Amino acid sequence: MSLTLGELAGQIRGELQQGDPDCRIAAVATLQHAHAGDISFLANPGYRKYLQATQASAVILRQEDAADCPVAVIVSSNPYASYARAAALIAPAARVSSGVHATAALDAGCEVDESAWIGPHCIIEAGAVIHAGVQLAGGCFIGAGSVIGADSKLSANVVVCHDVTIGERVNILPGAVIGSDGFGLANEDGRWLNVPQLGSVRVGDDAEIGANTTIDRGALDDTVLEEGVRLDNQIQVAHNVHIGAHTAIAGCVGISGSARIGKYCMIGGGAGIAGHLEIADRVIITGMTMVTKSISKPGVYSSGVPAQENVAWNKTYARMRQLDKLARKVHALERSLAAATKHGDD
Repeated sequence: MSLTLGELAGQIRGELQQGDPDCRIAAVATLQHAHAGDISFLANPGYRKYLQATQASAVILRQEDAADCPVAVIVSSNPYASYARAAALIAPAARVSSGVHATAALDAGCEVDESAWIGPHCIIEAGAVIHAGVQLAGGCFIGAGSVIGADSKLSANVVVCHDVTIGERVNILPGAVIGSDGFGLANEDGRWLNVPQLGSVRVGDDAEIGANTTIDRGALDDTVLEEGVRLDNQIQVAHNVHIGAHTAIAGCVGISGSARIGKYCMIGGGAGIAGHLEIADRVIITGMTMVTKSISKPGVYSSGVPAQENVAWNKTYARMRQLDKLARKVHALERSLAAATKHGDD
């Protein structure tokens, strides 16, 4: 699919400030690899070094970068978002299919809208409801009583366990597991007893769940993802977690049971959130941060030690091991100074 620059600018919330509005754009590409007919973008200042030499027909960028661009310019206050819109227009999603593949296994008690697509080797159990336009890729499993909302897309080998509710236009990537039992255990005389996980999972409209991400069902109440939540790959969401609307969480984050995360939060890769904590709306947690206390105010929160050369790290670690000894010395000096001051006053 191709569009003219004039058409494209009007649809991606940008302004064409230089260049031929009739120039046709057929593809998107990076600044350093673009050719004639491609549109690129500059959102990260680290890539400005490629701007002068780009062979793209046009570039989406901010107003302050426009003077340095040798080709047509679409100015946007948010170049990356405008690029996302452009890419969706030029390379639209695959055609929606309908019907049931011959190898799929559907229980007689399930309901499947005729406009939905049930791919090869899918299994749909009794009482499950598949709404209009849903796309199930090969190998998906939909448990008894679960509901998949209209126009949702489940990629290959997604597992939705029993009684789970998935909203409309939800995108679930390959291998995700929604509604497996949470890690509920009770210890009695040194032995573990499994606690029945009687809740479920509710996923709001327009959410996205990454590949191999797991979302556990609640112990009693449900685990909840509100509308527009974005989860990256390989995230663990434990039982009874509640994630507020439009929060985005990067890969390999672990969220312990009954944590409550607010709306519009951003959580960096590899972060860990302890159980039963509350995180306010609009909190940013940087990568590898370990959250052990509730966060009541919006802001940016970090922990952990950034990487450095091994020799420098060894020196830093050696000093860290001396901190307790140093603290004891300082405390002793403070007491000595206090005693000397008191004696002088006497």
